[in-house]
This record gives sequence, C-alpha cells and structure tokens, in this order.
Amino acid sequence: MDQTDCNIIQILEVNSRITMKELGEKVHLTGQAVAARVTKLEEEGIVEGYTIQLNEGKRGYPVHAFLTIYMEKISHSPYLDFVRENEQIIRNHYKISGEGCYLMECRFKSNEHLNSFLESLNRYANYKLTLVIAN
Repeated sequence: MDQTDCNIIQILEVNSRITMKELGEKVHLTGQAVAARVTKLEEEGIVEGYTIQLNEGKRGYPVHAFLTIYMEKISHSPYLDFVRENEQIIRNHYKISGEGCYLMECRFKSNEHLNSFLESLNRYANYKLTLVIAN
C-alpha cells in the first residue's frame, strides 16, 4: 500500500459514493487506474465495504446512550440472546476489557423507551448508563 492508496482510502472514508472519475482526479490518476486500485484494496480486505450515515434523530431515535454492561453470572448466553433480540435498538456491541464486560451503543425513541429497555436488560445484567448530549 503506497501513499496514493492511503489518499484513496482517506477520500472514500469521507465520501464512498464518489465516482471513480472524480476520485481519480483527486489523486491524479485516470478513473480506470483508480478503479483498479480500489478493486485491489477490496480484494486484499483493506476495504471491507461501504456504508451510509443516518440522522438517527430524524429517523425517530433521538436518545443516544452507551451502556457499560457488568455480568454477574458465568454464562452470558441469556444476555447475548437478549442482545440479538434487540438489534433494532443496539447499534454497536463490543466485548471489552477493563471496566465492565461489554459496551453497548443504543438509540431510543424516547426516555420511556430507554427506561423500558433498561428494565428488560436488568434481568440479564447490571449496567452503567451514559447519555450522549451532543455529537
């Protein structure tokens, strides 16, 4: 991977919908040459996919929360089943080291929705709640 590949990745991180022609102009290559480089980056697993950014507030999920999850039981299976059942709320879920066992990022329609989720979660684990005030 050379500096041109790094520049391509940097541009794609900002705008993955850019045309190959525009991308080529930004890195001083033809559209065909830059497309070949992007394909190579994909084949090597450096570029794994493309995504979109959503305005969660406008989608109806204005409450943004992070939960540090603390497990008391040895078996985490019931908790992990709960996580799978709530994929529409849970945006990211990580097994972590340090404080807590898992870190969960969630979006909720309202504080009432959050409270209901926390009551359900409490059947499987303890948690520490952190609310996002602004991005």
